Amino acid sequence: MKPLKIGNLTARFPIIQGGMGVGISRSGLAGAVAREGGIGVISTAQIGYDEPDFDMHQIETNLYAIGKHIALAKESAEGGIVGVNIMVATKQYERYVRAACEAGADLIISGAGLPITLPEITAGYDIKLAPIVSSLKAANVILKMWDKKYGTTADFIVIEGPEAGGHLGFSYEQLEHMEDMDYDSEIKSIIEYIKTYEGKYNRKIPVIVAGGIFDRDDIKHALSLGADGVQIGTRFVVTKECDASEEFKQAYLNARKEDVQIVKSPVGMPGRAIRTDFMDNVSCARIPVKKCFHCLERCNPVTIPYCITKALVEAVKGNIKGGLVFCGEKVYRLKEMTTVRALFEELVF
Repeated sequence: MKPLKIGNLTARFPIIQGGMGVGISRSGLAGAVAREGGIGVISTAQIGYDEPDFDMHQIETNLYAIGKHIALAKESAEGGIVGVNIMVATKQYERYVRAACEAGADLIISGAGLPITLPEITAGYDIKLAPIVSSLKAANVILKMWDKKYGTTADFIVIEGPEAGGHLGFSYEQLEHMEDMDYDSEIKSIIEYIKTYEGKYNRKIPVIVAGGIFDRDDIKHALSLGADGVQIGTRFVVTKECDASEEFKQAYLNARKEDVQIVKSPVGMPGRAIRTDFMDNVSCARIPVKKCFHCLERCNPVTIPYCITKALVEAVKGNIKGGLVFCGEKVYRLKEMTTVRALFEELVF
């Protein structure tokens, strides 16, 4: 497989490890992926959940942890590429972005909303920027705005399809009838649209396909559509280097196809997760929020069905029954624990 080139950055393999929060992809996983020739990505979502001051000072603790984990990942990456995933929906989004820039991240991937202001926030920093889009409409809005308002364009684009894990850029109806979607055509349309900006700015804008990428055949298919690389999340969870607890990894290995369900995030976005006792309880009644962890901008603790931070932290620490376990559509295909190196050997050699 050809290397993935993003401006002056070159990864030996066209594989980006998806950013997974809370605490699933931090310095351990991201550093290992970068070391093996992919692009390692740290999720900034409540990244400091296990730091001593987190309960009292969430945002300040997260900002500290961003710098800490970028430094640790860079140290173990042996010159590899380390980026961050920052959700637009994050409370004080700008501070998170600047913290990543100041810590020396190589790139920022941003979704869960439209990262319209990202070029302005990162002005003056040598950092590559990629919006996550799930439709031609979203790509059109973001690239037109970046072009018109800031005179720039994306360094690369991540197209996240309906089989991805976590928060999704699709309606519940679309996700319930994925078999009716011709998403390959949507990918091709986005790739064709991006050529306009490649011509205007006289540079290549690599396209990365995400969601449902499980094996070599999936990678080859994405590349055959015109993509330059893929983003993979679920496969990396069951590696030795993943930052999640062993219980979390085992939940992935134990998952059956019928355990994968679409859930409603407290901020209204649909997401994909493994069915747990917690999700069954949420479907029956609201779980009162006793403490706000200041994670999402548009979140009202008084009205939301449950606290997503508490649910995700419980899961990553190992309380699977009492937590929210985000996953990709093909999680049920996982059969055994592995390592990042072994996974690369399986996927690219």
